[in-house]
Formats: sequence, structure tokens, C-alpha cells
Amino acid sequence: MFENDLRETAVTATLNTQWIGKTCIYLKEVDSTNEFLKARADRGDAPAGMVVAADFQSRGKGRLQRRWEAPAGSSLLLSLLFKPDWPAEQANWLTMIASVAMAEAVEGETAVPISIKWPNDLVIKVRDVWHKVGGLLLEGDVGADGRIRSVVLGIGLNVNIPAEQLPVGETPPTSLLAVLGRPVSRQALLVDFLQRVEMGVDTAVSGQSPQAVWQKRLITLGQLVQVTHTGIKQTISGMAEGTDALGHLLVRDEVGRLHIVTAGDVTLRQPKR
Repeated sequence: MFENDLRETAVTATLNTQWIGKTCIYLKEVDSTNEFLKARADRGDAPAGMVVAADFQSRGKGRLQRRWEAPAGSSLLLSLLFKPDWPAEQANWLTMIASVAMAEAVEGETAVPISIKWPNDLVIKVRDVWHKVGGLLLEGDVGADGRIRSVVLGIGLNVNIPAEQLPVGETPPTSLLAVLGRPVSRQALLVDFLQRVEMGVDTAVSGQSPQAVWQKRLITLGQLVQVTHTGIKQTISGMAEGTDALGHLLVRDEVGRLHIVTAGDVTLRQPKR
């Protein structure tokens, strides 16, 4: 049903980058691009900037142990390997950089405005309702010194999924095809995205935080939210006031206490009438 428009030779030939995507692997099918790339990194034969893209994942991974599902050839499914010499707590910078880069790439290729729902959902407003079009998953390997050894960042973007085949999620899903009514080139999106990621990482390595640019796209700020974390079974309700330098969400509850939220599911709440 979907045109196969991803080929590593075409991607690398089109890329104008110094280190990202110089090693690019395309797979028709894989269990998980993150797992594939982590295994390569563990063997020591994966350079920084390596990209793995696939047409189909049999066990695609989302946040909080969820699965990411998409029909074969319909989506942009990829993982990138980073090896920044940063302290572990700074790894979230890569999520910020990549989410902004993907938002800018989609806007550049389609003119569809993309926002971010904290911490890493890419969303589009359709008829005044936010719909999820993509997401990111970061998995890192930290050394005994507390510094990053490697980070694998997985990205899934619903590109050419017909509306009737969209997966069910807590946030209503959509795809670029469903919004635009026409297919979008996955290769063009991938090339644009990778070039923007490299620029973002190079800027961060020079010492400039990506937080301000990322925070401008957050739909969560200034909203009443409910944050749940299944791991500790804790729920926090209050106003999302901002984020800190590491991308943690700052939520002030009804009695005025400020909570620093490092992980969890965020639901936007309607104000009481």
C-alpha cells in the first residue's frame, strides 16, 4: 500500500552532515530499532551518529513499557546513537533537541504546525483537540563515573497511516496523511530531521542549552495538569508552571507546593467551573 521511499544509500547521498547518518542502516523488519542499535553499541561497532531505520517493528517500544505499533512502510521509525561527554542527568537535552528537530522537519516539509506535550509526544491540533503524531524514547548507558557512555534515541512518526488504521492511544492519534490528505516522503523528513539534529547537538556541545527553544513548543505549560507515574503510583495535580534546565516539569499543586516531575503521564485538565 505504501511506497517504499527509504534507502540508506539515498539518505546518505542526500545528507549534508558531518557525523550524523554517515552510517545508516535500513531494515525491512526488525523487532525494535532501539534494541538493534543498542546491541551494535554494546559490541563496540556502532559510531556516534549511527542511524537505524525500519519499515516495520514487531516489538516497537514506547515510553513506560508501552508498545509502538504501525503498519509496514507507513511511518518513520528510527533510532540514533549519541556519545556525548555529558553527565547522565543532561541526557534529556537529546530528547529536547530531537523533538524540536522533528517538529521543525515536519513543518518544513508539510507546513503542519507541531507542538510538544511534555515530555516527548509530538502533537497536532485537529478541530481544537490535540492528537498525537509521534513520540520519542531515550535509553542510555551510564558509566561508573556518572557520565554518559552512549544514548540510543528512538523516534516514531505517523506519516502515511490511513485514519482507519491508526492505533488507539490515551491521546487521540493522527498521521500526516490523515491531516493533509496526501502522502508525505519519509526520506525527505528523515534527511531534514537528521540535519537539524546535528545542528542542535553541535550547539549543545558548545554549551548552549536547548531548553528555551523546546519549552516554547510545550502545550503543557500554563495548564492545569494531572501527572501519574505507574512506577510509584503517585498522582500530582496542579498548574504546570515551567520546566527546569534538565527538562523536568514544574507543577504547583493546590496548596502551593512546587513539585519537580522527572517522569510520568500528563493529562491536561479542564478548569473547574
